[in-house]
Amino acid sequence: MEYRKLGRSGMYVSEIAYGNWLTHGSQIEDDSAAQCVHAALDAGISTFDTADAYAETRAEAALGLALSGVCRESVEILTKVYFPTGPGKNDRGLSRKHIMEAVHGSLRRLKTDYVDLYQAHRFDYDTPLEETMQAFADIVRAGKAHYIGVSEWTVDEIRSAAALARELNIELVSNQPQYNMLWRVVEPEVIPACEELGISQIVWSPLAQGVLTGKYSPGMGAPAGSRATDQNGGKDTMARWLGDDVLTTVQRLQPLAASAGIPLGTLALAWVLQNRNVSTAVVGASKPEQIKENAKAAGLTLEDALLKEIDEILEPVIERDPRKVDSCHSRP
Repeated sequence: MEYRKLGRSGMYVSEIAYGNWLTHGSQIEDDSAAQCVHAALDAGISTFDTADAYAETRAEAALGLALSGVCRESVEILTKVYFPTGPGKNDRGLSRKHIMEAVHGSLRRLKTDYVDLYQAHRFDYDTPLEETMQAFADIVRAGKAHYIGVSEWTVDEIRSAAALARELNIELVSNQPQYNMLWRVVEPEVIPACEELGISQIVWSPLAQGVLTGKYSPGMGAPAGSRATDQNGGKDTMARWLGDDVLTTVQRLQPLAASAGIPLGTLALAWVLQNRNVSTAVVGASKPEQIKENAKAAGLTLEDALLKEIDEILEPVIERDPRKVDSCHSRP
């Protein structure tokens, strides 16, 4: 495993992180979750990404249970706040009330006194940014989080948050966007701004929900038990990738992966990590062997000629429009 600094901070994260968005508390039981977490640790993965809203808070609880007995200082735990964790009007968003209550719930479920990174899961248009950033600053000063980050914020929102963080003497170190060979909406604006501001990317969906492993074939139904059949979010988020045009184009990458001597999924993860503004790629897995395979992408260098071939093949189906950053313009 290789490690990179998170933003301008002095903290390192593993190039491959293990995330539990659609797995812990949903697709797999706690015992299986623990097996995956320990497979990640055995592979050198030290970074674990979750959120309070995943599986209605069960994902955080499963991760906390799986990490019980692991030396706390040897791992980086990342979680998020914004999406609903209950039925009430204040059980969501980035108000001071919700942030302060949510962080305590996350720490309790994760069985820890602090998280290494606390992230705003989306921008909250119902709350003044100053209120949100002050709450984050108070959490950092109270020792409940070391650093703060954001997820799926636009370039203007990131710039505004970074300016307020500097005024409050705290570190905004990361943005967590969707980013992969097919979805490159952060390349035109977000990544250049983040490079300037000392903020790095924690990438989610680097495999386009598994499509970039090549396991989905055009004209064929989704494999039973795959994310494309999952009713807890996976099916909906994958819909954009399952058209025959995308699937046919992705299959054309298989010879490139074979010539490089690696599986297509490993190639896709290595592609993401070629961008030096990316600190870590978050992968999910429901089986320990998937974790071990994903970890092999760390430290790989892809030749420029190969990167050019990938772009030439995928160009007709690549999305680059920066307006498609996944904002929520009203609270869910």
